[in-house]
Amino acid sequence: MFETILDEEERGQVGIGTLIVFIAMVLVAAIAAGVLINTAGFLQTQAEATGEESTSQVSDRLQIVSTSGDVDSNQNIENVSFIVATSPGSGAIDLNQTTVEFVGEQGQDRFEVDYSEVGEGIVGTDGGVLTDNSDRAELKFQLTTPNVTSGFNEYNSQPLAEDETVTVTFTTSSGASTVKEIRVPTTITSDDSSVRL
Repeated sequence: MFETILDEEERGQVGIGTLIVFIAMVLVAAIAAGVLINTAGFLQTQAEATGEESTSQVSDRLQIVSTSGDVDSNQNIENVSFIVATSPGSGAIDLNQTTVEFVGEQGQDRFEVDYSEVGEGIVGTDGGVLTDNSDRAELKFQLTTPNVTSGFNEYNSQPLAEDETVTVTFTTSSGASTVKEIRVPTTITSDDSSVRL
């Protein structure tokens, strides 16, 4: 029933073969485990970065506190002012890295905010950066014809007439957008120097 091994050298060779197979299996398992651990670490890092970017795109946006317009001698709106703040849960927002798009009856225009020339810190703003929800800044836009320089951000159009609407989109550096539709009142009198939009 059992075969008797008379040669002692054959017995040692069988044991060494089994040991080599066992070591090979352990090595393969260790390599596979290392690959899985590296892949899991990479996926975790990528998931964290994606989560942070997604959160920024949702929360790091501007909140429009108020909008007003300056009335010229023809009862048209020549300047539009926005008081802006950060939205709840937002991180710091650099207004110099914010783009603005105006879309209205007179066409559309897209440009970057130049806060250094036109910005006015109302509360807590330092160098055009809103860091806290209590910070406020004023962004003023002059509605002018093309190629006219003024010291304001310019939307290349004519002044807004009564009952005219313009959609303004502020996009921060993280890609979060805030859309505000401004509508000029249907009646502006000569006594009005500015109106809420």
